Amino acid sequence: MLAELKKVRFPVETGLLIAFCLFLPLVEAPKNLAWLGYVAVWLLNRSRAGELGAQFRASWDGWDSLFALWIVTGYLAAAFSGLRGGELSGAHELARYALLGWMVKRGGYSAKEIHWVLGALVLSLVAGLAFGYWRLWSGAGKSGTLQLYSVGHVNHTAIYIAIMFGVCASWLFTCWRAWTTGRRVLALAVCLLALVSLIVTASRGAIGVGLVLLLVLGAAWWPRWRAAFIASLAVVALVAASLVTFETAVIRKQEVYVATQNVLSGRDGIWRMALVAWERYPWFGVGMNNYKQISHERVRTWRAEAGKDYDAARYMEYVHAHNLFVNALAERGIVGFAALAAVLLAWFAVLIRRRPRAQDGELAWLVWGGAASAWFVTVMVGMVNTTLHHEHGLLAALLLGLWLSTLSIPRPQRAS
Repeated sequence: MLAELKKVRFPVETGLLIAFCLFLPLVEAPKNLAWLGYVAVWLLNRSRAGELGAQFRASWDGWDSLFALWIVTGYLAAAFSGLRGGELSGAHELARYALLGWMVKRGGYSAKEIHWVLGALVLSLVAGLAFGYWRLWSGAGKSGTLQLYSVGHVNHTAIYIAIMFGVCASWLFTCWRAWTTGRRVLALAVCLLALVSLIVTASRGAIGVGLVLLLVLGAAWWPRWRAAFIASLAVVALVAASLVTFETAVIRKQEVYVATQNVLSGRDGIWRMALVAWERYPWFGVGMNNYKQISHERVRTWRAEAGKDYDAARYMEYVHAHNLFVNALAERGIVGFAALAAVLLAWFAVLIRRRPRAQDGELAWLVWGGAASAWFVTVMVGMVNTTLHHEHGLLAALLLGLWLSTLSIPRPQRAS
């Protein structure tokens, strides 16, 4: 690989991006250094190549505007936030993953480089899960749950695994017929590891969305390979039956919540609290990373100022809103929410409009599957958890950027 890396346009830049992918779910400091190095070298390379001036402006498109708007609204929310504390660091975090997606989108990477990047993501997932299981079984991890070390909390680990499960399934569906038996067995093993690990997290939302994602991807692959959908149906049916038959942790958790009439696990109270904060600061919110400052005392005061009653039993304090969209409203207000909605809607529209055709090559299907998985998990799990931040935010933006970078490649024409 080192010999091939010397042949690429910007080998140091590509190497740093691959290193970032390897470190992403594993270790914090090297991941941050790789990201910083990638940004610095990307800018240096584009400056030397004369691609940051007139040529950059000439190639500007709608997605460039969306990435820029996404970043700017984070800093607007910080500048005009209703509360003070971590709003600037929150804006930096948004800029970190949005800038990554934007730079990758404009990176002009070859098919070989994109495969290396995706391969690094898969390799780091396997390594991260191996370490996570060791910590779980040895007792080294204090939480007693399966966690990717640099991702953290089991729910966020589940989000990351669900996205990568989609990437692995997309790769399997794309290359199955071209692979040797050995590569098929290896790919199946990685997909199985991701699926089993997702179940081990016992995250209800991520498991449900992960299984539906497999069906969605299988259906999308129908024009190219119909067996993908049939296999997906069989796997989902088998997993669903197994979850119920063996009374797995996720089923027991659901039964407890149903028995206590708390299916949402207190999320309704969390959402009410977030919406009160949004009503108090409608345009720019309380500021990113300031959600944890929304307390019962503040909600009581805000409700009183609005001439409304307050029943503490209907509200629940938490460090985030357990919902991507409610969290965005509370922390970034209408302005930040509108930018997020614009990105997600544009992402979905282009996924539908530019879905690969049966005759399109391997790369088109692979990167589309990664971007579709990132969108689906981000939005669907985002209904019950706060997605699109930190490691799974970086992963989602990276997969979006990789796919967008290929859209300028001419598609083969249909035979007349």
